[in-house]
Amino acid sequence: MDNDGLSNEQTEKVLQFQDITGLDDMNVCRDILIRHQWDLEVAFQEHLNIREGRPSAYATESRAPAVINDRFLQHVFSSARTSPPRESGGIAGVIGYVFNYMVNFWYSAFSSILSSILGLFRDQESIPADPLGDVLKFIQTYNEKYPEHPVFYQGTYSQALSDAKNELRFLLVYLHSEPTSEAVAFCRGALSDPQVIEYVNRRMLLWGCDMSSHEGKRVATAISVRTHPTLIIIGMRANKMIIMGRLEGDCTAEELIRRMDTVVNDNEVWLNQARQDRLERDLTQTLRQQQDEAYQRSLQADQEKQRRKQQEREEAMRIQAAIEAEQAAELQRKEDIERLKLDLAEQVPSEPEAGASDTISIVFKLPSGLRLERRFRNMDTMRDIYHFIFCHPDAPDSFEITTNFPKRVLECSGDEPGQSLLLSGLKNREVLFVADLEA
Repeated sequence: MDNDGLSNEQTEKVLQFQDITGLDDMNVCRDILIRHQWDLEVAFQEHLNIREGRPSAYATESRAPAVINDRFLQHVFSSARTSPPRESGGIAGVIGYVFNYMVNFWYSAFSSILSSILGLFRDQESIPADPLGDVLKFIQTYNEKYPEHPVFYQGTYSQALSDAKNELRFLLVYLHSEPTSEAVAFCRGALSDPQVIEYVNRRMLLWGCDMSSHEGKRVATAISVRTHPTLIIIGMRANKMIIMGRLEGDCTAEELIRRMDTVVNDNEVWLNQARQDRLERDLTQTLRQQQDEAYQRSLQADQEKQRRKQQEREEAMRIQAAIEAEQAAELQRKEDIERLKLDLAEQVPSEPEAGASDTISIVFKLPSGLRLERRFRNMDTMRDIYHFIFCHPDAPDSFEITTNFPKRVLECSGDEPGQSLLLSGLKNREVLFVADLEA
């Protein structure tokens, strides 16, 4: 087997399949696995179906693939049961041989043309209602009369052709005629021989039907069967199903094997070429699939990279927008505070003159270390103190005012005016501390 292009896993499956099925040709094993997408279980089940005469799941064609019936592409073997002619020598013998050959040739050609013309009229007839029933009935009857025989394909002629094409196997067609003595002798003799049975089961699909049935008559017309017994060997050549061999008349088992072997050996190269073409198509498809998967992974990686970059850009823009919004809000807050300071500065009561009665002198210590000293009247409120500090340029925007000892926070930042300085316990000279609440 040529392992070029197969992966280690595929090669292992080929070896496993050969071990399970007992097939000699590893190229055949490889081809079967290729057709079943390298599914070992499905491939084995389909192979088992074919070996036991059951149609595969892929034999679904409603009409048979076209079969080329060209005498020049066939091996034709005949076994005449007439008395042998007297031997002729010299020129008379040659002339007789040529004459007989020409008569047989033109007879075959005329018969083929006549069969084709008759077929045009037969096509107008109704299609048999149950071709599968004809086949199964034939197999049952044949088993009762001739128990020893190769495995018959338990499907229609169309299915048999479809499976032979897909499986790249030879299809052996036998149309039985019970009233013919030569056919009966053939079934009891050559076709029941163990060596013939082993040969056919190993290399071919055997499809049979009775000539008296609708299906048998239809197929006989299609492949030009006129004598009995006749075996037709069909196979694929250059992607077309053709008749490769025509084995007419009764013969011994040894002669039958020799004839079949001649046809098989001369045409096996076409099946091997088809298997090689199928392998190349599979390898090409696998390579294209791997390239597509690699491209998709690369595309996904690029898309993921672009997505992350876009997310980073959006996150940076969001952060920048948040910073700008915060800065704008802070700027707006400061502007609002500046306007508020201007408005509240007008509400701060004027400082009483030094030495005036009912005044309190207060020293404010700001967080920056600056000391502010200011006189207030006893009746000024705590809010007036708060507004005075708030409106000073060096004062923090948010603060509280506390006493030193005992330490307590003066309530002076509410909306209400609050208590007067006198009622708040502030006396002649006080020292108050301003604490920055945002520090």
